[in-house]
Amino acid sequence: MMDFLDLVNKRYSCRNYRDAAVEPEKLLRVMECVRMAPSAVNHQPWRFYVVDSVEGRVALHRCYAREWFVTAPTYIVACLRHDEEWVRADGKRHGDIDVAIAVEHLCLAATEQGLGTCWVCNFDAALCREALGLAPEEEPVVIVPIGYPAVEPTVKNRKALAEILTQDK
Repeated sequence: MMDFLDLVNKRYSCRNYRDAAVEPEKLLRVMECVRMAPSAVNHQPWRFYVVDSVEGRVALHRCYAREWFVTAPTYIVACLRHDEEWVRADGKRHGDIDVAIAVEHLCLAATEQGLGTCWVCNFDAALCREALGLAPEEEPVVIVPIGYPAVEPTVKNRKALAEILTQDK
């Protein structure tokens, strides 16, 4: 079993994929990990769409027109169901936070399976909504391309712990 720190160090934003399908059993394992993600008041206000058909992939390519994006064999679109998200007493909605937690579970589980992923948030949400035929209460939040990396990752540039940590004085 992989040490957790080794796992998070291995995860990166993959932007080049091999022309190889993701095995169904690996995809199911990843999605089982997603299913177990925590959410505010356990509302689980998400829906995930796996897109690997040629037609579906082409439709998503129109939502995010980048050369590297088309190399992925599969996409997982994480959607927020606004009718299911928890809202704090002061009105703060927690759906985006919940979806983000689940998507990072997805990315880490994929890394464990030898797969690469990348968070894609800068896409045309209206086109994505149309491509997936989403209900009015569903909002596409993240598109995650998933597949086997075509190249080895470069070293991550991260701030030093002292730059991000403040301890009680």
